[in-house]
Amino acid sequence: MTKSVFLDRDGVINKYDKPVNKPEDLELFPWTSQAINQLNQAGYKVFIVTNQGGIESGYFTTTDLEKIHQNLVTTLKEDDAIIDDIEYCPHFKSNCKCRKPKPGMIFKLADKYNIDLKASFMVGDRNSDIIAGNKAKCQTIKLGEEYPAANYSVKNLAEAVSIIKSH
Repeated sequence: MTKSVFLDRDGVINKYDKPVNKPEDLELFPWTSQAINQLNQAGYKVFIVTNQGGIESGYFTTTDLEKIHQNLVTTLKEDDAIIDDIEYCPHFKSNCKCRKPKPGMIFKLADKYNIDLKASFMVGDRNSDIIAGNKAKCQTIKLGEEYPAANYSVKNLAEAVSIIKSH
């Protein structure tokens, strides 16, 4: 079985001071590429699991999101940082199994890639990310404000990588 790191997108790998509805709206934090590269080098598969309710709400389309993610993957790859796969939930009001805090996206990737969830991490900036990670039995790292249900709380992804690499 493989160990992995599940990353939320907005607020974890990119700034989120405005909605990301098109590729040019995506602005990575300065440490993102290096942090992901360090995870790759440490033998972790790296996945993005992101709620994208703007699709159901009509702010952008699935095609728009695919362009955003293609741009993201290409930009990271230029810095030798690899995202192994991206799962997103397009729902906002629908009762689905994938929207965090439900762990559906994590379970889907775990099944697809034979992931050992107990040896894996979920990194997010919202409580819903941590709840999803806990439900999936991952170690959890909350960015920003502390959340008691998280295993760890740190300032940003670069600090989270230090914790992950120490395991």
